[in-house]
Amino acid sequence: MGEQRITKKELNKVFWRSQLIQMSHNYERMQSLGTLYCLNPILKKLYKDKPKEEKINAMKRHLEFFNSHPVTIPFILGVTSAMEENTDEEDKDSVLSLKTSLMGPLAGLGDSLLNFTWMPICGSVGAAFAIQGNIMGPILMLLLVNLLYFPIKYYGLNMGYSKGREILSSGEGKGILDRLANMANVLGVIVAGGLIATTVKVKLGVEFAAGENPLVLQEMLDKVMPNLLPLAITMICFYLLKKWNGKHAVAIIFGVLIIAVILAMCGILV
Repeated sequence: MGEQRITKKELNKVFWRSQLIQMSHNYERMQSLGTLYCLNPILKKLYKDKPKEEKINAMKRHLEFFNSHPVTIPFILGVTSAMEENTDEEDKDSVLSLKTSLMGPLAGLGDSLLNFTWMPICGSVGAAFAIQGNIMGPILMLLLVNLLYFPIKYYGLNMGYSKGREILSSGEGKGILDRLANMANVLGVIVAGGLIATTVKVKLGVEFAAGENPLVLQEMLDKVMPNLLPLAITMICFYLLKKWNGKHAVAIIFGVLIIAVILAMCGILV
């Protein structure tokens, strides 16, 4: 492992910049601009004495699609910083691979434990004061939320960086990171599959007359494979996003809405 060039100063800059990571969203690459903004102090330090073209390539590398929970992102930034510091230029693809493989599982973890658990608890405490007309309601909620969020971000960033360096310093560092990326990818696929089945709702309203008991097409499909239509529609959307490199995400969203309304008006969907 090479000499440590990233100091506490650069990590603190990344931490404070991570508070603004949600300020620049777009449907094509989500949090990529915010991520690059956070990592810029690291890249500026690492590529200070290197050719300008290498620095440009490093910045382009972190402009690829990225989207995770804003509270767990600092941990990913810490691991990414360690990899940027300790991998050769020809191995930089592994940096992007690990960064993108971690975003899905940590997003699911952040949503379930923070958005759907801690946030409602803080909201209920604040609401109890607010309904009595007490100004401390929203203030208390804000304080409670950040009482947990700030330590997670700060220590997550520093732990991600230190553990990343430890892994890379071991003899099997690259292999460990590859296995970690594979496990994260598998977990991400499982989470995505569960989301498709629970959040994408498509139901056919087509029936065929067949004696006293009409044949309901949706029931027949459910017997063959439950949630077949949600899976098919999701895969079509993924295919179009990949084909157009995410450039027409808004058009796909409105296209799905318009087609769904038309089919519902025709009685094909219910």
